[in-house]
Amino acid sequence: MRKVYVIGIGAGDPDYVTVQAVRAMNAVDVVFVLEKADETQDLVDLRRTILERHVEGTPRVVTAQDPPRARGTADYRGAVRDWRRRRADVCEALIRDELAPGQSGAFLAWGDPALYDSTLGVLDDILDRGFVEFSVEVVPGISAPQALAARHRVVLNRIGGAIQFTTGRRLAAGAPAEADDVVVMLDADQAFAGLPGDEWDIYWGAYLGTPDELLIAGRLGEVAEEIAAVRARAREAKGWMFDTYLLRRRRA
Repeated sequence: MRKVYVIGIGAGDPDYVTVQAVRAMNAVDVVFVLEKADETQDLVDLRRTILERHVEGTPRVVTAQDPPRARGTADYRGAVRDWRRRRADVCEALIRDELAPGQSGAFLAWGDPALYDSTLGVLDDILDRGFVEFSVEVVPGISAPQALAARHRVVLNRIGGAIQFTTGRRLAAGAPAEADDVVVMLDADQAFAGLPGDEWDIYWGAYLGTPDELLIAGRLGEVAEEIAAVRARAREAKGWMFDTYLLRRRRA
């Protein structure tokens, strides 16, 4: 039977790649790379650096175009379902055509495959179709929230407290009442700006683990404008933005 690894390669620094991930990348017959149409050279170079640094010899790398996802549509869930279906078509063809029975391949996932990454769900969809059989093994990676906490030297949870992981889309509807510590990812519209600035502290980071890493922390009302300005300049200069942040409700 074919075997597919989903390998977390960390949030940006090639040294975030774990020993387990290195062993897995060196054990597979082929590494699959899904390239995005709007992917910048920075991300291409970073992936290449990871392979050159951690894989002995010249690995067999097979690339394919990652289908674009509709943006700005009112039917967000429908757009995601359509994108996942088309992504499953691409991945199914890679596994079927590039892996012989008994061989193994790997998909590389930024950060950790279990946190805001679609690869595992796409592979489940392929298996449900029943046309290609394979087993799946997951290798965890260092996620952006882990890297963020390390760089700011904070612990994500407080004693007896809960952590909520959410998106900017959901935060825009209002801060969660049930959690005092909230990790926010995928926030293109900076939803934190709509929260009461004197009620929250924020720990923000962009391009975590890379030479261009940016870090800002403080009371939300005092640093929100600075974050927005720094973020805008960096996005304009680089053409892309990966950022995440921890919101921490201030206690009396």
